[in-house]
Amino acid sequence: MTATAEKRLTGYAHGGGCACKIPPGELESFVRTLSPSPTAERVGELVVGLDDGDDAAAVTIRDGLALIATTDFFTPVVDDPYDWGRIAAANALSDVYAMGGRPVVALNLLCWPRDVLPYEMAAEVLRGGLAVADLAGCHVAGGHSVDDPEPKYGMAVTGIADPDRLIRNDAGRAGLPLSLTKPLGLGVLNNRHKATGEVFAQAVETMTALNAAASRAALEAGIVAGTDVTGFGLLGHAFKLARASGVTAVIDRAAVPYLEGARESVRDGFVPGGSRRNLDWVAPESDFGDASEEDRVLLADAQTSGGLLLVGEIPGAPVIGELVPDEGVRLRIR
Repeated sequence: MTATAEKRLTGYAHGGGCACKIPPGELESFVRTLSPSPTAERVGELVVGLDDGDDAAAVTIRDGLALIATTDFFTPVVDDPYDWGRIAAANALSDVYAMGGRPVVALNLLCWPRDVLPYEMAAEVLRGGLAVADLAGCHVAGGHSVDDPEPKYGMAVTGIADPDRLIRNDAGRAGLPLSLTKPLGLGVLNNRHKATGEVFAQAVETMTALNAAASRAALEAGIVAGTDVTGFGLLGHAFKLARASGVTAVIDRAAVPYLEGARESVRDGFVPGGSRRNLDWVAPESDFGDASEEDRVLLADAQTSGGLLLVGEIPGAPVIGELVPDEGVRLRIR
């Protein structure tokens, strides 16, 4: 199902997927002004919140049980509405997996130009989201919708975890390896798709793959530090982890896996604005060595529903670097 004979679904959006996020530097400039009242009475203890830019919030409900809450939604990243729904759902669920949790229930978030695009297409988007939630064993119980000139879809997800086994940004330690569970290049391939209509099946397959197995493997390996790689790119998310942990993240660019066609897409100019902004954000605290501009852009490429960046090793995931004592920069590319 397509949007109209004249215009593809991605043509209704100013940007695609996680590449349309507010730039990280701008986001941090106003989010840091938010401080909840210390005297307000609340249920449970907030153990992970705004402080270090983790993937989700975590609140202890009782001994041995933490509630994980997150939300994520974005504009169309592909033209097929069913695939867009699947990608958006996998991306939202990923925040729970990134913290070592298990998703329990999700609510749909749908913005729809009801006078422009048919409701049958909206139903396909929701059907895609439901299919992925079913694979995750996660309930979908309604949600919220608004009339919006630009289509957007995602989910608010609630999960559970052991509060003593949370995977978080601030727990990285020098001397440990960095592993990456999905290849990079989604941002540039999605941007090429938006511009040309070319379909990249390998990108869709990567974006719709759940991070559930990687999360379980990380917990089994005793990993306590990590994040998922989405709109801020590998460099942006590694930067946040290194900053929160007080270390330097060293990335071995030759060890980083990429999707087929990613380098060609950079050379042909299909670089999302979000990827450029990611690179600009981390540059002041990075040592790029002799990395080429192409390598830098790909390492900063804004991913949609990317993999997990884990401080440790799990089967099947390449080691792409390591954490070392603070060298005066947060990122070093070798």
